Amino acid sequence: MTYIIAILGLVVVLGLALLASNNRKQVNYKPIAIMIVLQLILAYILLNTKFGLVVIKAFAGVFEKLLKYAAAGVDFVFGGIANDGQAPFFLTVLLPIVFISVLIGIFQYIKVLPLIMRAIGFVLSKVNGMGKLESYNAIASAMVGQSEVFITVKKQLGRIPEHRLYTLCASAMSTVSMSIVGAYMTMIEPKYVVTALVLNLFGGFIIASIINPYKVDENEDILEVQEEEKQSFFEMLGEYIMDGFKVAIIVGAMLIGFVALMAAIDSVFDLIFGVTFQHVLGYIFAPVAFIMGVPWAEAVSAGGIMATKLVTNEFVAMIQLGKVQEAMSPRTLGIISVFLVSFANFSSIGIIAGAVKGLSEKQGNVVARFGLKLLYGATLVSVLSAIIVSFIL
Repeated sequence: MTYIIAILGLVVVLGLALLASNNRKQVNYKPIAIMIVLQLILAYILLNTKFGLVVIKAFAGVFEKLLKYAAAGVDFVFGGIANDGQAPFFLTVLLPIVFISVLIGIFQYIKVLPLIMRAIGFVLSKVNGMGKLESYNAIASAMVGQSEVFITVKKQLGRIPEHRLYTLCASAMSTVSMSIVGAYMTMIEPKYVVTALVLNLFGGFIIASIINPYKVDENEDILEVQEEEKQSFFEMLGEYIMDGFKVAIIVGAMLIGFVALMAAIDSVFDLIFGVTFQHVLGYIFAPVAFIMGVPWAEAVSAGGIMATKLVTNEFVAMIQLGKVQEAMSPRTLGIISVFLVSFANFSSIGIIAGAVKGLSEKQGNVVARFGLKLLYGATLVSVLSAIIVSFIL
């Protein structure tokens, strides 16, 4: 029965993507089928084999070390501000982003990161049936973030046609940046974070290939990566330190606003209707949770967390998940955890449109016009990744 529901879920997701397709006749199903099979194989390796366990432990171990190093800096500045036995979210989860941002800056500066992004992007382009630009952009989004990625291709941003721009933005919304990954690993199991990162990479191409199918002319498939302005090493360090701190402050501010707003709305709904707003959202999203492989008895609770992520952001949803995870089965916890690891929410529309608009006003307006379709596609990517995991768990 588990596999039947998973297959049904897969058909529903692909069907919903096809429903929103710009050109159903142009959809190339061969690379889509290959990528779905690759997703299943990679999910199985990561979650069900000793090799996968070693890979995840190594990946998690690296971030565990990085968070310890980051803690040394945080403790030096904020030591003694917390009571014994307490771990304030801002200090332990958000501020380490500053240190990880610095490491990304160093790898960018010594040209290691661009080399990795180009190499993996080239390999991906051979699998996904899309261009080098789209493949590079997907990897770059995962490395440097959904806003910063557009700076790396700003040389050609103004010349990119609308259909290719949609794919670039869809990749940016479906993936998550490395600077945030460490924060996620403090909130949900690292193995689900790593699995989601891999699955979303392919899922973004699968859904974009259906919603927005096109063929890239080899003569037009040119990748022009913007070289960063020449800076001294310490100028670069200062810039990335401030960028990381800005991200931590912005996420912290959004959490304060969204968590407070959700608490207020829940209170009003409970007062008027005798049920919380999240519970109402849970009923709306319960069918989606069910086709993702969540047992019906847990579908309402899971659906509420999924809706919270869509309406607010993944951090708020992960906090909510932490409060109810003891009541969830390991299978449901794994499926929902994978669903949460992406930037697919309403605020991301503004972030991506704003980032593009800052580099090209015309293209920023284009992104704003297809913003809802962008979110629709990115949400389907998250659902698809969760369904793939449901085959394995």
